[in-house]
Amino acid sequence: MPTPDLAPISSYWDATADAFDDGPDHGLRDPQVRAAWSRRLAGWLPATPSDVLDLGCGTGSLTLLLAGQGHRPTGVDLSPRMVEQAGRKLTSAGFTVPLLVGDAGDPPVAAGASFDVILVRHLVWTLPDPEAALRRWLGLLRPAGRLVLVEGHWRSARAGDAYAPGAPPLRWPGGVTAQELTEVLRAAGARVSHHERLTDPALWGRPIEDERYVLITELIK
Repeated sequence: MPTPDLAPISSYWDATADAFDDGPDHGLRDPQVRAAWSRRLAGWLPATPSDVLDLGCGTGSLTLLLAGQGHRPTGVDLSPRMVEQAGRKLTSAGFTVPLLVGDAGDPPVAAGASFDVILVRHLVWTLPDPEAALRRWLGLLRPAGRLVLVEGHWRSARAGDAYAPGAPPLRWPGGVTAQELTEVLRAAGARVSHHERLTDPALWGRPIEDERYVLITELIK
């Protein structure tokens, strides 16, 4: 299968980077929203400091929470502008965190690298080949590692639609249901150990009516 041209996607997110943190669940500027995400992360991740790969890290808001909780995050995003803003955000808070520009679906980490946790929020729907990405992510986990997927299904859309001009067609352009993602994960060799609906308005800064959830997986032994 030919490698898709991701330049239009990178340009799309570069263009949104300056205003990205205006979204309550993106910038986490509201103390209540920030506290809601901090509580969820503390419950989803190990209690001990862990190596966490934050894929599609955007402007680094969740990366900053991870570092503040004592974890050792590495952020990856396709958008150089997003990574630039994440770097400023983390540095100003006193943290030195590796931030990589590259395809989160095929993370540009060092050969042989592995992680205790891979955290992915609202990224799977943007990937031209989500099944291949999920298999790659599972391959980067240590034996007792976990994949934390915060995803949702927001609107009806036809498979094959793209969200940016010139971008590759998408498998799940309107998001993916928890049931469908669970089935794909099972086929990739992972078991969902935790499924939680994320209906708390504090997470989003407003009430939501669509399907939003977290799936936490572990490898099938």
